[in-house]
Amino acid sequence: MRILLVYPIFPKTFWSYEKILELVDRKVLLPPLGLVTVAAILPQEWEFKLVDRNIRSATEEEWAWADVVILSAMIVQKEDLLGQIQEAKRRGKLVAVGGPYPTSVPHEVENVGADFLILDEGELTLPMFIEALQRGETSGVFRATEKPDVTSTPIPRFDLLELNAYDMMSVQFSRGCPFQCEFCDIIVLYGRKPRTKTPAQLLAELDCLYELGWRRGVFMVDDNFIGNKRNVKLLLKELKVWMEEHQYPFRFDTEASVDLAQDPEMLELMVESGFSAVFLGIETPDEDSLQLTKKFQNTRSSLADAVQTIIKAGLRPMAGFIIGFDGEKAGAGDRIVKFAEEAGIPSTTFAMLQALPNTALWHRLKREGRLRENQDGNINQTTLMNFLPTRPLEDIGREYIEAFCTLYDPVNYLDRTYRCFLMMGLPKWKAPSKMPEWIVVKALLIVIWRQGIVRETRWKFWHHLFSILKRNPGVIEHYISVCAHNEHFLEYRQIVREQIESQVVAYLAQGKEEPYVPVPAKKVEEKTEAIAS
Repeated sequence: MRILLVYPIFPKTFWSYEKILELVDRKVLLPPLGLVTVAAILPQEWEFKLVDRNIRSATEEEWAWADVVILSAMIVQKEDLLGQIQEAKRRGKLVAVGGPYPTSVPHEVENVGADFLILDEGELTLPMFIEALQRGETSGVFRATEKPDVTSTPIPRFDLLELNAYDMMSVQFSRGCPFQCEFCDIIVLYGRKPRTKTPAQLLAELDCLYELGWRRGVFMVDDNFIGNKRNVKLLLKELKVWMEEHQYPFRFDTEASVDLAQDPEMLELMVESGFSAVFLGIETPDEDSLQLTKKFQNTRSSLADAVQTIIKAGLRPMAGFIIGFDGEKAGAGDRIVKFAEEAGIPSTTFAMLQALPNTALWHRLKREGRLRENQDGNINQTTLMNFLPTRPLEDIGREYIEAFCTLYDPVNYLDRTYRCFLMMGLPKWKAPSKMPEWIVVKALLIVIWRQGIVRETRWKFWHHLFSILKRNPGVIEHYISVCAHNEHFLEYRQIVREQIESQVVAYLAQGKEEPYVPVPAKKVEEKTEAIAS
């Protein structure tokens, strides 16, 4: 059996980092971990080829070679996923699809001709697919009623990847998150009980990458790396030894809940094991909104203090922010900017709230009749809300644009990055010294030329650089790499402005909607009693 694995195109987003990747001659930030895991679960006597369309398109020879085409996608890849299904069917191929987006909205991939829907988690549904193929079936929908034990998950087929095209590799230790945030689809897809691999499994994956010659960053793609704190600490204790024995070949980034700040042992173990950055879902500094969306873990202590505790431990924070929660007061965008500046967070993903399919938020808004037609909640920084908010959408859009552009004003960004790295704790490990690659030297020279000579940032750039060299020299390499991120945001902030403004204009042209006014609880009770009588 010949299997062609196809990964659809990501549109330009906060995470696409095209301008930064160009500097170091890379094509894509991260590889399709899901597809290389699928390849590892399928029978190994089968033949596999993988095409990441973010690098290149499939050739006619590859299409002709394939017996079955397998695709996986997230919601932001929807457009290209549907197009690639149609391309495969036009060539008469059997098509199987899976991943978060088809699992959430299976009818959309069925409607364009997908033959097999391998939904939920592949450890349980891929064996069903294999059996169907062996019986000669040409279509089917495979679903699981439980969550798999990920200690059975094999090492992903990293050998199928065009390694030189990626800036970082991906590995996964756990699935699931113990919290109950109303807007989050992670708990819908993977459950609230974090399931982890064994430390030996994860280290075997790192051994594989090491043997393939990988020596750059590794993203631990867990949606909440510290969801199962006991098991994570067991991993970190072994990872710390592995990294020392291998002379620190990787640096790790990951995602975690902000209560990481309350666990000094976890912070210390992460830094000692080679972690350098962590993405935090902060969402908003408005406590009323956090309570409403059930993000209670962010209300237990000062968010700004928590972020700075993480920085001082030696981890660079990235943070997610959202605007448009129900009951939100005017000025939410300004409050987010003020918080990011106060806490010293260089990079912040910032988007309008979206109701993702099958989340608690989606179900609530559906009951209230607030979901917009033909809007599936594409999580992107250039997308309007897909439901009727409680304040004028045009006001939210205006605040969002101004806040995004203020956050990524080149001078503001450098100032925030400088404040972060001044207080940052030093790494607890040091890789052996080696000559930097020419591509890295060239990228550094380009950044110096643009930010230190050509642009208005020139005085700030040199002041901050020499100050970091004097006051916290151990973080200088990390600091310069984060300064380089400015190259992406300088262009992307303009994309956000243009696309959101055009969508707001189109929205207003359709006829302005009045904001949703929640029905008071007492009136709901009276209405219910009237219906009952």
